[in-house]
Amino acid sequence: MGASGSGKTSMRSMIFSNNPASLTSRLGATIDVEQNHVRFLGDLILNLWDCGGQDAFMDSYLSTQRSIIFSHVGVMIYVFDVESREMEKDLEYYRDCLEGLSQFSKDANVFLLVHKIDLVRDTERNAVVQRKVAELEKASGETPVKVFGTSIYDESLYKAWSNIVNTLIPNARNLSKHLRIFAEACSATEVILFERTTFLVIATSSRADSSDAFPSGPVVLHALDPKRYERTSELIKAFKQSCSRLREEFRSLEMELAEFTAVLDEMTKNTYVLVVVHDPVIETAAIKMNICMARKKFEELQGDSLILEK
Repeated sequence: MGASGSGKTSMRSMIFSNNPASLTSRLGATIDVEQNHVRFLGDLILNLWDCGGQDAFMDSYLSTQRSIIFSHVGVMIYVFDVESREMEKDLEYYRDCLEGLSQFSKDANVFLLVHKIDLVRDTERNAVVQRKVAELEKASGETPVKVFGTSIYDESLYKAWSNIVNTLIPNARNLSKHLRIFAEACSATEVILFERTTFLVIATSSRADSSDAFPSGPVVLHALDPKRYERTSELIKAFKQSCSRLREEFRSLEMELAEFTAVLDEMTKNTYVLVVVHDPVIETAAIKMNICMARKKFEELQGDSLILEK
């Protein structure tokens, strides 16, 4: 949800339809509610409602359609244009939406996206986003929210949406636990699991509060780029689009550099795994063999996730 022109449909088309940012300008305004059944992790279906933000539609959502719009909601994503000139009205509609959620979907997660941050100067961007975060958290009252600054022109969009879909996967923590076990078996610095189509991050082997995620190597958590997950999503998805333009299919990727070795390969029929190793002794063939041996277990874990969701 969000005001008309805030960029809701553009980000949806990039994440779930694999459209490049350069083509989003061709998208028209959303009329009323556009429903999309998005296949995620194979058999898991996300029912995504893109709600047009024109005033007439917003008033309808909050009155005659209130029980329909706000019932059975898993996540509400409210998008704010960072340069909106009608912020007071935007916040009024947002607070009304929170009331609708509290009435019909009390357990729904709420994500707020401060969008189009590419329009703000680089030197001012962090300060502007922090001001917006404080403003939105205050407007949310006692409702717990997560706020992200996003743009369709960089990796920030993938960070936000990876966090969003992660809340919809019941056993995400269990997947992370098994990724840590897998990382130890591979003597890997880090292991990341991606959804195959969107390339959003499903789970990682890292724990932000512990260095145990790196049991075998000298690399510590602060030595890794904090934006590595979303940057990888963005880069690999762009590479996949390049392959498609050449009518080639992306299958796997191996990189052997002086600092590290990385292998990106299929883990299950619906996921890819990225294994990063800093130990120069470990060969890529050994990493690929470990991935092959772990596939059956992760297929079982993914099956448990889908059973729980149903």
